[in-house]
Amino acid sequence: MKFGGTSMGSAARIRVAADLTAAQQRLRPTAIVVSAMSKVTDLLLDTLRHAENNDADAIAQNVATLRARHHDTARELLDPAALPAALAEIDSILGEFERIAKGMQLLGDRPPRSVDEAIAVGERLSAILIAAYLNGQGTPAAAINSARVVITDAVHGNATPLLDLTRAKAAEHLAPLLAAGTVPVLTGFNGATADGKPTTLGRGGSDFSASIFAYALDAAELWIWTDVDGIMSADPRLVPDAKVLDEVTYAEAAELAYNGAKVLHPRTLAPLVEKKIPVWSKNSFNVAAKGTHIAPALSTPGQGARAVTSMANVAMVSVEPASAEIPGTRIMARALDALALVGAEVLTFSSSSYRQSFCFLIRKDELQVVLQALRETLALELEHGYVRPVEVDDNVGLIAVVGEGMRGQAGLAGRVFTAVSREQVNIIAIAQGSSELTINLVVPRSGIEKAVKAIHAECGMGR
Repeated sequence: MKFGGTSMGSAARIRVAADLTAAQQRLRPTAIVVSAMSKVTDLLLDTLRHAENNDADAIAQNVATLRARHHDTARELLDPAALPAALAEIDSILGEFERIAKGMQLLGDRPPRSVDEAIAVGERLSAILIAAYLNGQGTPAAAINSARVVITDAVHGNATPLLDLTRAKAAEHLAPLLAAGTVPVLTGFNGATADGKPTTLGRGGSDFSASIFAYALDAAELWIWTDVDGIMSADPRLVPDAKVLDEVTYAEAAELAYNGAKVLHPRTLAPLVEKKIPVWSKNSFNVAAKGTHIAPALSTPGQGARAVTSMANVAMVSVEPASAEIPGTRIMARALDALALVGAEVLTFSSSSYRQSFCFLIRKDELQVVLQALRETLALELEHGYVRPVEVDDNVGLIAVVGEGMRGQAGLAGRVFTAVSREQVNIIAIAQGSSELTINLVVPRSGIEKAVKAIHAECGMGR
């Protein structure tokens, strides 16, 4: 089971997480993965920024804030007998973090390896708190830094697990604990290279950690505890009658996450697919809610469009050869190579057939590095006018309509487009993969809410 930041956000929430853990441990061997307490990772990153800028006062203030929050939580959670050891562990870990921050202050820089080591501190502190509480309540537990178990490549900030090596480490470090009836309390988000250099797993990292451990331990199920009742047909802040989906497939969950829904990140699902390990998305604030079951296939197939999601913090980049005589496919290939080199995610891609111009959507926080990569890669073509200047529109949004049952459903795309046009929302670009699992629309940002509501209603997704 994995507990997110809000599920670990206070002493009260940690008690709930521990009770859920203990209840499952009484039924079957259970391991848990924990995130940092809510907002802690942001505070850690803020501290490192201040360190790079030589702001010693801000470093000291942030470390004091971190210490006070975790000390106060420990005092609220733990018996007097267990408290001193927990406080000493908290202080030791925060001491490591402060040393890293002060090293960055001296350098005036934030080396990626040091950043990865530093920002895993939040998860390590959470693991100490809940493990100590579980032990105090009679459920044996051991806090474990996942850097000891999850072996990754050396891509700092977005590492990829080496599953065979991780599986061997899990057999060495975790299987004996499970066999002895002890709950391994594992840090989410982090790992290490084979030679011990700290790494982190990028977006959705704690969920990804949980799926890695589920794979490595041959888990029967993976439960992801969040602060919502499950995966919904739309964002309820935009669509009041959005409903919780009883079940979705791995592919549907991956598409929804990739296109902005707060669902498991696509990378999270990858280790589970091979072994067909089912996942439950559940709400630790409403434990009676059934949640959403994520499985290889739907028990009732052919349900059409099942969810619509959106992203606003995106930008559309357009590239156009100056003449139809310029080999557009070669320009496309080089542009995509440039995006791959900087690790940018292409959210959607669309091209014309004659001029071979093309556009793609990326996250706005990746825009500057993408533009730099494109200009460097296409420098010769741009300089000689073979390619027109790269255009950017950052006043757009992405809408994705998702459902395995859309395959071959005649007229569905037309209904979606008509529903959007009725709301006077202009469709700037369209993309649909050959699997027919997702229809992507790029629209003006101001039209996102109207378009989402219209599609949701047209496809009968609501309660």
